[in-house]
Order: sequence, then C-alpha cells, then structure tokens
Amino acid sequence: MSHKLLVLSDIRARAGAFVAQWREAEGYERGEAQSFVRDLLRVFGITRSTAAVYEKRAQRASTGGQGYIDALISGTALIEMKSAGADLVKAEAQALDYIESLTQHERPDFVITSDFRSFRLLDLTADAGKDGLLEFSLEELPAHVEDLMFLAGYRRAKFGSTDQEAASIKAAQLMAKLYEHLESTGYDDHQASIFLIRTLFCLYADDAGLWERDLFSRYIEERTSEDGSDLGAQLTTLYQALNRPEDNRYGRADDLIMAFPYVNGSVFGEAVDIPYFDRASRELLLQAAYFNWSSISPAIFGSLFQSVKSKKARRELGEHYTTETNILKLIRPLFLDELEERFTKAYAKKRELEKLLEHLGSLSFFDPACGCGNFLIIAYRELRGLELRIHERLQQLDPTRAQLSLDAGARVHVTLTQFYGIELEEWPATIARTAMFLVEHQANQAVNLTLGYAVPMLPLQDSARITVANALHADWSQIIPPTTSLYVMGNPPFLGDNTRGADQLADLHNAWGGDKTLSRMDYVTGWHAKALTLFRDPRYRGEWAFVTTNSITQGDQVPRLYGWIFEAGWRIKFAHQTFAWSSEAPGAAAVHCVIVGHTQNAKANPRLFEYERPKAEPHEVPVRIGINAYLQDAKNILVEKRSAPLSSALAVVEYGSKPTDDGNLIIEPDQYAEVIADPVAAKYVRKYVGARELIHDEDRWCLWLDGMDPADLNRSRTLRDRVEAVREFRGASRASATREYPHHHLFRQLAKKDANYACIPIHVGEGRRYYPVALFDADVIASNANFVMNDPDGFQFAIMSSSMFITWQKAIGGRLGSSLRFASTLTWYTLPLPSVSPSAREAIATAGHGVLEARALHPERSLAEHYNPLAMDPWACPQVVDG
Repeated sequence: MSHKLLVLSDIRARAGAFVAQWREAEGYERGEAQSFVRDLLRVFGITRSTAAVYEKRAQRASTGGQGYIDALISGTALIEMKSAGADLVKAEAQALDYIESLTQHERPDFVITSDFRSFRLLDLTADAGKDGLLEFSLEELPAHVEDLMFLAGYRRAKFGSTDQEAASIKAAQLMAKLYEHLESTGYDDHQASIFLIRTLFCLYADDAGLWERDLFSRYIEERTSEDGSDLGAQLTTLYQALNRPEDNRYGRADDLIMAFPYVNGSVFGEAVDIPYFDRASRELLLQAAYFNWSSISPAIFGSLFQSVKSKKARRELGEHYTTETNILKLIRPLFLDELEERFTKAYAKKRELEKLLEHLGSLSFFDPACGCGNFLIIAYRELRGLELRIHERLQQLDPTRAQLSLDAGARVHVTLTQFYGIELEEWPATIARTAMFLVEHQANQAVNLTLGYAVPMLPLQDSARITVANALHADWSQIIPPTTSLYVMGNPPFLGDNTRGADQLADLHNAWGGDKTLSRMDYVTGWHAKALTLFRDPRYRGEWAFVTTNSITQGDQVPRLYGWIFEAGWRIKFAHQTFAWSSEAPGAAAVHCVIVGHTQNAKANPRLFEYERPKAEPHEVPVRIGINAYLQDAKNILVEKRSAPLSSALAVVEYGSKPTDDGNLIIEPDQYAEVIADPVAAKYVRKYVGARELIHDEDRWCLWLDGMDPADLNRSRTLRDRVEAVREFRGASRASATREYPHHHLFRQLAKKDANYACIPIHVGEGRRYYPVALFDADVIASNANFVMNDPDGFQFAIMSSSMFITWQKAIGGRLGSSLRFASTLTWYTLPLPSVSPSAREAIATAGHGVLEARALHPERSLAEHYNPLAMDPWACPQVVDG
C-alpha cells in the first residue's frame, strides 16, 4: 500500500466496493467472519494481519468462561461478528464482557458489532449522558465512513477531555520507561533526547495516518531479533532512511524500509550513536508501539515528556502539567475572542470571511519563555480550528469551492512559520518543535475529514521557530521578523525577589538596563522589559500578555513596574485577578498568579475577570472606568511607599519585639508550669503574642527581663540557664550586630509599649471582611510577627477595623500567596484618611470600643472565629466605624 494518505473520497470508494462484494454473501459467522472483517479494515487502510489481532482468546467477566474476540485493534476497536439476523445488542454485551479481561493498552475506545447486513457502533469515550451509539445498514456504509475514520488513524478526541489527558499520561509513562533504559546503558543524554523524539514521531505516525498503519511496529517485529541485540542498529538505519527521499536511500532493496515516506531533516537530520537494547527493552518498545498514540494531546504530552529525565518527575507523571483551561485564559482575551467575534459578524459575508482568512495568515505569535511549547500549541490549534470553520462556512456559501481540492495545501493560511519561541534549554525546545508537528498533523486531519480534501502531511515543510537562548539576553528583534500584528504571550519563570539568584538578578539588569532600581522586583518583570524594548521599535506593533506572580500587581512593585509600562503608552487590555495556577514543574506547588494583557489601542474595551477563591472559576465583571495597575476597575493611580503617615491622625507603626534567642526567652505551654514554679523567674513572665497566638488565641509566654535585678540571675537557675543559652546562640551568629549585642537577657529588638497599643498581624487570610486587630495593655508583649502602634484612645484600632481600611489593603497591599500582607509604609502611611475633627475622632473611637464589646460577648472565640467571613455575626460588624 502507498504511504500516501487515504483521503475521504478514496475510503468511500473502497467502502462502495466492499458493499458490492458482500451484499450477496450468506453471512455465516464461523465461515466468513474473518474475511468480512479483514476486507472491512482494508477499506480503512489496515492491510496487515498484525495491525489487528484475529480470534484473540479472552475471558468473559460475567462467567469466567473462555471465548474469542473476532478482531481487536489494540487501544482502538473491538469487532464482534454474528451470523445474519443475529441480535447485535447481545453481541455488544458479549464484547463488553470480553473487554474486562484486556490489558490497559489493549482496551478499545469503540465496539463494532455486525451481522453482515448491518453495523452497530458503540463509542466508549462518549461524554456522560450520551449513549455514543450508531446503527446503520451495510448499504449505508459509504455514507458512514466518517464515523469509522478512527480505523484509519483519525481521532477526534475532545481537547482537554479526561480521556485525552489519560492517554497523554500513559504515553509519557511509556516514554519515561524508554528513557530509563537509555539512561541505564550510559547513552549520552543529548543523543538520548534525539532518539526519544524520533521514536515518538514514529510511534505517533504509526497510529495517526502519516504512513501505513502500524508500519513502525511491523518494522520492529520483522527486522529485529527477539533478543533485541540488533534493535539499536536497525532503528538507526530506519531513522537515516526517513531523512532521505525514497529515490536517494541506502538499502533500496528493502521493501519495508522503502514503505516509509520521506520525513526530512528537521526530526531525523542529526547523526547519533547506536543505542543498546536487549530483549526486555525491545519488549518495552513494542509495548509502546501497541499503544494508540493518535489520541494524545500534544500540549499535555509535551509538558509530561519534558519531565521524563527527572527521577522524581517520572514518579509523578500525570500529576503536574499546565492545563489547557489556564492557557485559554490568556489567549482568548488577548486575540482569540476578537477573531471569533469577527467570524460571527462576517458569517453571511463571503468577502469578509476571505479577508479574515488572509488576516489569520498575517498574524505572528511569540512565546519568549516557551518551555515545551504549550501556549504556541494551543494557540495554533485554536487558530486552525477557527480557520477550518471559516472554510466550512465559505463552502456553504459557495459549494463550488469544494471542487477546488488540488491546491489544498495553499489554502491553509495559519502555518507553523507564524509561531516563534525562546527556550533556555535544548530538550524542551526540541519537544516544542516536535509537538507543533503533531498538532499540525491533527489540524490537517480535521481539514481532510471535514472538507474532503487532503493537505500534504509529509515531508514536513514548515517548523515553528524555537530558539534556544536566554530570553533576557537575546535580542528579540533578531528572532522575530518585523510585523505589525504580533502577539507576545507566555508564562515566564516564577521567581520572586527572595528566590532569584545572582544570575537572575544579572538577567534583570540586562533586560531593564542599568538605570533602574530592581530591588524587590520579580524575575518575571524582565520579560515585561524585553516586550517594552521590542515594541519601541516602530517596525513592531501588537499586544502582549503574561501569566505572572500576583506580586507584580501588589505592593511597592506596582508603581515602579507600571510607571514604566504606562509611560511607554500601554494600557491594560484585560486581566485575571489572583488565582491558583498549577506550574508545569513536577513537585511545584500551585502559585498564586495573575494574567495581564497590554495594548496601545485606546478603543479596546477592557475586560476584567474575578475569582471568589483562588481555585474557583473566573467570572467576567463589567468595567466602567478602566483596569488600573492593581487590577481594579478604577482610576490609574500608582501608590508609592511613605516613611510617615499621610494623615496626621494616624500613628506611627513599628515591628513588635524580636527575640533572636533560639527560643530560650520564650515559654511554650508545656514549659509554663516549670518556669512559673520558680518564684524569681515568675516575676518576669509576660503573655507573649505572635501572629498565631493573636489570630487563634493560643497561649504562649516569654521572659521579659528589661529592668531585671542582676542578682536575680544568681537566684534563679531557670533565668541563668536560659540567658546563658541565648549568649551562646547569639555568639555563633553570622551577623556581627547579633554577635556584638551586649544584653543577652533582653530581646534583640525591643518594642514594648507603656500604654494601650494596637497589635496588627502581618498576614491575614484573603477572605477577611475586616482586618483582625487587637488592643493590648502594656503587660502583653507582641512579637515581631506583628506590628504595633500606640493607641491610648482606641482610634487607631477603630480605623484599622473599618471596611475602609480593608478595602485599601486589598486594593494596593502586597500578599503572601493569596493572604493579605500589611505594610506600614505602603498600606497604613498611604491611607487617604480625610481630616478628622475632635468630635469625629471621639465617635470613631467609641465605635471601635463597640467592636471590642461585641467580641466580649463571646470570649471563647478567637479572632479567626470572630472574623470568619462565612460565620460573622451581622450585629458584630463595625458598621458605625464606616459611617
């Protein structure tokens, strides 16, 4: 059989011949079933006996008895034949009974039953609530070949479906086992990468219609020894052949080698050493070959395939990959929704649809942190899907277009050459290029099935432009040619100010230039800098959006970053507020992220997406004013830190007392009885409140030895031992200020108040409707996990307990993950409190005391319980303060 793709019209013709051949048959199950099935599969290009297993012995789950499956195509279809006039519902039940005894890779997605006169097709992958059932007569077969195209390797798996995810995970696990074998033999890592990519291509091609079905597995079975000793050499020979046109190959006498089509050097060009295989590893490769590779998602599989080199990642394959849903959160509002809307408006206008096709071909897409290419893959897939719908609609408006099939390849406007990426490492970059080939093939298959003509698939013509480089050092204009329709997008590395190293800081300086202050700037902002630089070049026009850590839209980073962005003429086109994004990296925790898209188009309607909780689904909210740098529908005001309160009515804030003592001045609950039993030490015991004790009302104490009688050290072994332990601990410190601090009986930093003071936790949960703060007297010691400020009349407490303050805190304050993070210089000193008259101050303080009185009604409750947003007593809310 030719390796040329069987197009739909060819298959229909074969189906018609099949009907003519079998319409007069007697229809005996035992005498004619296998011939019927073989001829049926030949219609769809399955000509080799090993592609399907006939008369496969299987056990019935219901009875435990033995039987035979008439034909099984592993991972694809089970075919059960009965004599003419038999009950196909019972035949189907029998087939389902057999499935339970099959291995995971053998289990089919479809069950076909037939009595020679009619067919019954059951789709086992159908969504819940759909029976996935189709029945038709033998005479109707040509009209139903599209429903059976999975037999020819055409799979219309639902993108993002659980079935496709499961298939992708299984595929990655198989590749991980192959890598483990190569690694165990000492095969060079670079060459192992190349070998795996080539093997992946062949495995996929075997099932996806790129060449004769199961040609690769047949080559392994027929051209290699069972002990695997010559497998490496034979695969090397095959991979060399795939890099040469058929008329220029070595070994042209080998018909099996010549059955493979020319692919080209983008996958098979580089020479590599011959890998070592044995019997077990040959069986492993055959196991992979028997798996159905046509159902994988290139995006999901690419993420997983990137991880096979790590032992830890291999153990966790399937637990971590970037979901397509999250990627669509970026590409839809950046460009796809607008293109879809344009398609809808042009639906009845042939000329406008043709203009839209031309427009699709003029766009460029660039991911400067592309990894294994997920954003590019999904963008390409969605654009090809839109293009196909446009072609379908044009055929409806002008049926003569269907007859013009000779230039099918030229009709494709969205090509791989429009897609660019930068990746730091070679391995994921290679995966990205290969995955783009796979998703292109899936898109071409959809064209062939839907429009009835074939887009050439081999040899590979185009390739996504993936450059291996450091994106923050590379000149982006040397990678992407000038264009006026460029979309820059992606998911740059999540490194904060505290997690980046010296190399990353150097990268940032290189991206931003030497005149910028970059302390506390996230690593991801380097990609913002490079985008700004690229678009300053008048030859480039377009828009850009990144998934980033949410800290770039919070705290003191905002005025610096967005000051530069707004100064360059950009505005926010769309934004997703904080949500939980699962990183591609295996073992990585979910990161709290935002997505922000930028445009210079003043007419673009801004779109804002909110989340009730970080892991909730987004919902779009109307934007009346515009999206500011804090991702609020509000004026674009940038709030900078202050060293003193903006309002004279607000008190100065400082950190609580810091012990730096290795726990020796702190008294835990299980130590309290022992310490309090020492009458000398007991004089110095004070209640000690860290953030946890403050929020959850837990007990802890400390030894507060400020003003201690020196003689008490000799009177109390408890005091003496603990102070000596502090001295030893501080003496070993790497910080000179700590080593040289002379007062080992004192906290390292003292912030004790002599009167009532407000105690403010640094971090609180994001869902709080009010900021939980406490008022303490001077005997309570607050740790440096809290802030403190003098508050003799309770006015500061009242202001901080108001909805006015929590609104300000949530809008401009920083966060730790999704938790609110109080900062005196940013959220307190900048609070735009109107001037307060003496009478207003007294009323506000009185309202604050009302809050304390409401709390006192339930002394058994902690602040966490009082301020639980789902269970707050409505009468306990400090409404008067807000008035």
